[in-house]
Amino acid sequence: MSNVFLDTVGLIAVWDDTDQWHAAAHAVYGILLAQGRGLVTTSLVLYECGNAAARRPYRSDVNELRKFLVREQLLVDPTQAEIEDAWAAYDQGDAGGAGIVDHLSFRVMRRLGLTEALTNDRHFQAAGFTTLF
Repeated sequence: MSNVFLDTVGLIAVWDDTDQWHAAAHAVYGILLAQGRGLVTTSLVLYECGNAAARRPYRSDVNELRKFLVREQLLVDPTQAEIEDAWAAYDQGDAGGAGIVDHLSFRVMRRLGLTEALTNDRHFQAAGFTTLF
């Protein structure tokens, strides 16, 4: 089975039981874990999660996930070429005006051959990826 990209929107929804997408995200996350799917993300996504979780009860979950991803070699950073390409796409307003972290995520996903993301962020759909909730 192919790996799945973890996006900020999906991770926050999984952790935050007050998030409007919590039930859907939590259900999909459970299925992915049960299937043994590899869960991949970038340090930039985790930085976004860390900022969002700074004063939330699930704050420690962000670092626990980071430690797990590092240990399993599933935490991926964009290359310099991907960074430059992402900034160019950002300037052009590609993928419905996605933010820079999303553009970097798209580049990493393409490099790794990933097609699915744990998110419902429409920017991933605009970039041609499948969102899982």
